[in-house]
Amino acid sequence: MGDILHALPAVTALRLAHPGWAIDWVVEPRWQALLMAEDSLGRVVSKPVVDRIHFAATKEWRRAPLSEKTLREIKLLRRTLREGDYDAVLDLQGAIRSAVVGRLAKCRRLIGEEEPRERAARWLYSERVATHGKHVIEQDVELAAAVAGDELTPATPLLPIDPVAEAWANELLSGSQMAVLINPGAGWGAKRWPVERYGIVAKELIAKGFRVVVNAGPDELELAEAISRATGGVATVLTGSLVQLIALTRRMALVIAGDTGPLHLACALGRPVVGIYGPTDPSRNGPYGTRFRVLRSPESRRDHTRHAAPEAGLLTIEPDDVLQVALELLAEEGAR
Repeated sequence: MGDILHALPAVTALRLAHPGWAIDWVVEPRWQALLMAEDSLGRVVSKPVVDRIHFAATKEWRRAPLSEKTLREIKLLRRTLREGDYDAVLDLQGAIRSAVVGRLAKCRRLIGEEEPRERAARWLYSERVATHGKHVIEQDVELAAAVAGDELTPATPLLPIDPVAEAWANELLSGSQMAVLINPGAGWGAKRWPVERYGIVAKELIAKGFRVVVNAGPDELELAEAISRATGGVATVLTGSLVQLIALTRRMALVIAGDTGPLHLACALGRPVVGIYGPTDPSRNGPYGTRFRVLRSPESRRDHTRHAAPEAGLLTIEPDDVLQVALELLAEEGAR
């Protein structure tokens, strides 16, 4: 989710610079709502950036790499990519699997970073681009600029609008209260600020008159329910779909989260965010393109080792620290 949201400003910039181009995207099926919206009959109603979407269920493929279903889907993807007769393929993820998928298109130009996230991926590229930006969004824009030699700048991402989800969000948040979204989960434990501290922040925000919604991602329901219990059940737990999360985030006065997809979604939608960071570097993966505050201890060091326990520097951030910057941003939002 985060990789797609970080790539969207670059691809949106390409779309705006070259409105006549055909731009397609290969994506995991579970993230398609970031690129297109459908109505209740399955008809596409919003696809603002891309022309066509190809699905690569790489997570499922890894679980059963030699199954008949996996091999059939890979062959279908290879055939449809080659039928696309692409002039260029961009690997904006910088992973071995994304570079391999790019090679399936059999395009003479497979463009990737000189120093991709997974270094071995560079040997699959026909063109390597040395990027200089600090933030991954800036690096993606430099990579996209290499397609035609454009001078591109990050563009405000265009996310699809699902009319059913928008109506649902309007009904859920009916009333005059400013709403705050809290996302307690993270990709691994070292990035996860303690749930009891989120609970304290939620309770204080409710006491000050704000509506609090807690997002529960896959396997994160216990975290969200613990925060709701800390507020006496007043905070609303959201277990909805991705299209619902997009619609709801559009209406938030503030989003509080660690380095995780919902935080980057809020940035893409221009919503204010409080980022609580530990082992990941906010200069590369932090909030971008919106009003934000980042809390990170000087004791924290960049480390992508997937430890289960919260990183030591993360534990030095107290609920009062988060509450203070949250109220600052909420005051700014209320004055707008």
